[in-house]
Amino acid sequence: MKIKDSELLIVPGLGNASPFHWQSRWQDKMSTARRVEQDDWNRPRREAWAQRLIDEVAKAEKPVILIAHSVGVLTVAHAAPALGDKVAGAFLVGASDWERPELKDRYGDHGFDPVPREPLGFPGLMLASSNDPTCNLMKAEAWARDWGVRFGNAGEAGHFEAESGHGPWPEGLMAFAKFTQSLGATPE
Repeated sequence: MKIKDSELLIVPGLGNASPFHWQSRWQDKMSTARRVEQDDWNRPRREAWAQRLIDEVAKAEKPVILIAHSVGVLTVAHAAPALGDKVAGAFLVGASDWERPELKDRYGDHGFDPVPREPLGFPGLMLASSNDPTCNLMKAEAWARDWGVRFGNAGEAGHFEAESGHGPWPEGLMAFAKFTQSLGATPE
């Protein structure tokens, strides 16, 4: 399977991905990529966000590869039981820990906690950072193990956004290419 024979669904996190964010840059360069749009990027709600992802996967006419960041990773985990067999794999980057009490205070009953602990049902790769202020490395690794996906420690990479130096993020693109090859997909 070649990348052009799949649909790449970009699943951003809180606030959406700015034009300088690696997800936006990848979407601009990959012909089969499209963004899963949310009605309210600044007030995530598990039910709405997961349903939007489920709906977008259902529309896909080719195998889907998910490219998720931050709370988008948790959206994938919550939606996974309803995604069926259309998802070929998930590239999960910089999961944000929405089990933290301060997020309940800030965003109210967002519904992303507790984080599901069941296998996703499709292959995945979770990349996490040792200095991500939004999620402890050991927690991200435990989620990856529970979800049945591979785990990669990206070192001190912050939260994998433009502010932490992850605009074009060529290392991430290489990791994504290697991941898609493990799915039987090859670059266009």
